[in-house]
Amino acid sequence: MHSIGITRIWENELMRFVRFSTRGRRLKQVATVLMAVSLPAFLSVANTLSGQTRYDLLLKGGHVIDGKNNINAIRDLAITGGKISALAPNIDPSLARKVVDVSGLWVTPGLIDIHEHVYTYVAQQSSQADDQGFTPDGFAFRAGVTTVVDAGSSGWRTFEDFKTRVIDRSRTRVLALLNIVGWGKRGDKYVQDLDDMDAKPTSEMILKHKGVVIGIKCADFKGPEWKSYEQAVEAGRIADVPVMIDFGANRTERPLYDLLTRVLRPGDIYTHVYWGLMGEQDEQTGGPSKALIEGRKRGVIFDVGHGNGVFSFSLAVPLMKVGFVPDSFSTDVHLNSSTNMNAAMNDILEVMSEFLAMGMPLDSVIMRATWNPAKEIKHQELGNLSAGSPADVAVLRLENGKFSFVDRRRASLDGTQRLVCELTIRDGKVVYDMKGIARER
Repeated sequence: MHSIGITRIWENELMRFVRFSTRGRRLKQVATVLMAVSLPAFLSVANTLSGQTRYDLLLKGGHVIDGKNNINAIRDLAITGGKISALAPNIDPSLARKVVDVSGLWVTPGLIDIHEHVYTYVAQQSSQADDQGFTPDGFAFRAGVTTVVDAGSSGWRTFEDFKTRVIDRSRTRVLALLNIVGWGKRGDKYVQDLDDMDAKPTSEMILKHKGVVIGIKCADFKGPEWKSYEQAVEAGRIADVPVMIDFGANRTERPLYDLLTRVLRPGDIYTHVYWGLMGEQDEQTGGPSKALIEGRKRGVIFDVGHGNGVFSFSLAVPLMKVGFVPDSFSTDVHLNSSTNMNAAMNDILEVMSEFLAMGMPLDSVIMRATWNPAKEIKHQELGNLSAGSPADVAVLRLENGKFSFVDRRRASLDGTQRLVCELTIRDGKVVYDMKGIARER
């Protein structure tokens, strides 16, 4: 009776596909064979013949690194409706509308760069809120980046223009750190204006656009006062968001030690950690200064913020050797051709490759460009490949050879590996395909 019941179930399944498939005649021809095999085999073929698929896209055979879920293994990754739907050692390709062979490649969550400058419309020559900014879609996807955070190019006075002109029109996910200066990074005279540093309107604008504005940036202030930093932290307290600090200038009146142990809170971010001009390095030992050590104990986040003028191997290498590693990678990328995008550091993959050259394992490198920054900006739906997460994916190639990397002093570091992006997926759609691996053959 039991076998008869199962057979009837199979027969019912067959008739269901026959009724609804335009290829019913062909299904009838294979029915007898399938009955002798198994129900899963029948359903797999029937799905293919009748057009009944479960997944929109299947990445087959790649080496997946997902720091949140502690995965570092060969896995198949399935995507449906713009979301991650399955991650398993072997997913039946007949269940997917499109299958891409990514064997030999590394599959990671879409990369997150929490320090870029992508606002370009304040009509202020040479400012990072204008002609030093760039359009994100032209540069993010080719580097495997699906989420960028603009680091303070706009303030509360200009953010809604930035949102209308750039954020709402970009395929790249663009989030923002709001500058504590109301006019943002419009130029030096604006950045130094203490009267335009106000926690109240800054926090109000953040709360109005919570989730898109994910924090506050304080940068490039040269004066001896603490006001810019204190107002930034106050706005962060009101809006419950982190603060990112570019310390601007080394002033004895406001030492780095006080910033990291007194002013900043746990979860706030100190960027340009390997700059080397703000007291980050102990002059006697060559290792991290007491300020960095105590700041880490306090829970301050240390971000690379590489740029091309704020990163030194002479600081990074010795700090890495004694175990003072960054919490996250970012580029500080902008269009100043003499110091940034068109010089030594051109994207986040270059930064990641430098840290491979300094001995950081690949899984740790990936973590600092995916899950760690997602946590730092309080967007834990990003930076991972969990089922239900947005289908933002980077497919990377790890090239072997002889490579040279350059810092702000034009000093070079040799490496034997380099990361290159092959494929980028944003919300389940292929947005960058370097060599056409997702194209029909």
